[in-house]
Amino acid sequence: MKTELPAPTSADRIELMQTFVRIVEAGSLSAAAAQMGTTQPTVSRRLQALERSLGVRLLQRSTHAMKLTEDGERCFYRARELIVSWNAFEAEVRGAVDQPEGRLRIVAPHVFGQQLLVGPLAAYLQRYPQMNVEWLLHDGPQDRTPDFIAEGVDCAIRVGEVTDPSVVAIRLSEVPRIAIGAPSLFGGEPLPVHARDLEALPWLAARNFYRTEVVLTHETTREVYRVQIRPRMITDSLNALRSAAVLGVGVGVLSTWMLTEELAAGRLVHLAPQWHAAHAPVYIVYPYARFYPAKLRLFVDAMRTAFPASQGAG
Repeated sequence: MKTELPAPTSADRIELMQTFVRIVEAGSLSAAAAQMGTTQPTVSRRLQALERSLGVRLLQRSTHAMKLTEDGERCFYRARELIVSWNAFEAEVRGAVDQPEGRLRIVAPHVFGQQLLVGPLAAYLQRYPQMNVEWLLHDGPQDRTPDFIAEGVDCAIRVGEVTDPSVVAIRLSEVPRIAIGAPSLFGGEPLPVHARDLEALPWLAARNFYRTEVVLTHETTREVYRVQIRPRMITDSLNALRSAAVLGVGVGVLSTWMLTEELAAGRLVHLAPQWHAAHAPVYIVYPYARFYPAKLRLFVDAMRTAFPASQGAG
């Protein structure tokens, strides 16, 4: 005898709609399952339960493609609106403004994420014990903004100017950058004083920031000098660049906060000390929305408060 499954409750339907919206935004059941931290069969069962509850087919699936039905398209936009409203209502009732819960998925550059931001992140997690964070570190093109929906990303930390008009970009701080090298590279000879003195030296290039020239500005006269370089080594890792500089492979330009210990210990020296590269702006970016969950708003506030202190040199 066939047993009819009980109809979903209102709370169940919210979860089913959340799953449906995530499937559409992610582009597949498997991608949605990965973003939600569950299995593809579970996601498939939730979709079937929602279709059964509504009495309509929401998605047409084949081996290679997935497409919204006419009913599915209508349901998708309404479901997304309902979820936003539900989240706002739930946050208000639970007092989530003070105690958020859930998960944040955040993208940050490797070096920042490994060193500079771990302290503020840890403070955020300690203050809000019901929160979990997926901390994704990678270095890519300087102007690359994550595909927030497809990648399931809530926000990103970016170094460099943000030109994408489709995102909210909040400037957290700016990072001073200077030219450095190992004392062994100069063999007791006088260190470079003017920016032009750097051109004849072997160089290390940061692929995401500079490759063929470094623009330096005098701190008092504001004179600008373009240092033409022929790098001996090009890397997308700022840690690798710093290590190579310490070993005397060449000179490079790095953020001052990365250099505190090396400069204090004499493993690196500040070259042409009255000249500096352009300060690198640091932003937190996230997509526009009518409602921002408390977990994201409080994380943004935590970064805005903590970043200047964590940055160190101003």
